Amino acid sequence: MDPTRLARLRIACMALHPDRVRTLLTSHDPGTVVDDARQGKLRLSDQARSVLAWSDDQLVALASGVDVLMAGDDGYPRSLVELPDAPDVLFVRGTIPSSPMVAVVGTRRCTTYGTRVATAAGRAIAAAGWPVVSGLARGIDGAAQRATVAVGQSVAVLGSGIDRIYPSEHDRLADDIVESGGAIVSEYPPGIRPDAWRFPPRNRIISGLSEAVVVIEAPVKGGSLITAAHALEHGRPLFAVPGDIDRETSRGCNLLIRDGAFPVLDIDDLMTGLSFCLGPPPRAQHTSVSTHVVYEAVGATGCHLDELPSRLALPPSEVLVLISHAEAGGHVTVEQGYVMRR
Repeated sequence: MDPTRLARLRIACMALHPDRVRTLLTSHDPGTVVDDARQGKLRLSDQARSVLAWSDDQLVALASGVDVLMAGDDGYPRSLVELPDAPDVLFVRGTIPSSPMVAVVGTRRCTTYGTRVATAAGRAIAAAGWPVVSGLARGIDGAAQRATVAVGQSVAVLGSGIDRIYPSEHDRLADDIVESGGAIVSEYPPGIRPDAWRFPPRNRIISGLSEAVVVIEAPVKGGSLITAAHALEHGRPLFAVPGDIDRETSRGCNLLIRDGAFPVLDIDDLMTGLSFCLGPPPRAQHTSVSTHVVYEAVGATGCHLDELPSRLALPPSEVLVLISHAEAGGHVTVEQGYVMRR
């Protein structure tokens, strides 16, 4: 590894605030930043200062178990290249899809309604061929990403090292994301804990990786509206799901719609809006089957998802989109792969 890349990797491993990294690299070359740090010219945490004592071999060893993408590399995400606040280094486990992606975000303290819409939206978007980007958090993020892994790809952007999944109960979901062809991504090196201040900056990466951002349920304050603000700064189309006017978890979405976000009236409406903004879905859906037909196919006693393709005489990918629409419309529920009428 050449000296400049080693210096950039060392700075990334110091795990400084992204704004500070950007300021330092804007005014100095990476080697100078490292030299100034070693000479005590920069105020650093003990963790950051310890990285200065690492040998080059230690740095390379840290990066050996993950993919390290630096701005300017061929594999660095194209959607981030033009952004002024893009991270200089990304640590990646898995593969970042090259196709256009859609972010689905929302509050950790979501309602049953929010969970249902996030699940239906995540499944429909992924089944259409657009990978879903989110933060792997509890609530809306987890519901959307959990719904994608059986039908498509997903990317989780962390506010910690990629080996420090937060919350820990999403360890299995993180594995599923990688195994289904997606990726776990962070600008922080392995071993970095999920400190609260690291989460707001990661939202710019969620927006930056995506060609559109969908906010399912969000209060006025929180990470979802930070992601929405970045979407507007990045010129990304912004969609929001309306909710009750007296519900705190819907107030943020309702305000986004008031200020110009595209309202999501149902899953069909969302998919139409995304198609208008992004072009035809990579996996074009061609079916005239109605929600009523799906409802009848499910039957009074319900059935497993695996049974519906034969009952409807449709490919599994199309059936999953139809089920997402029916679920979002309140016609059916899906629990552990079993579909029941509501």
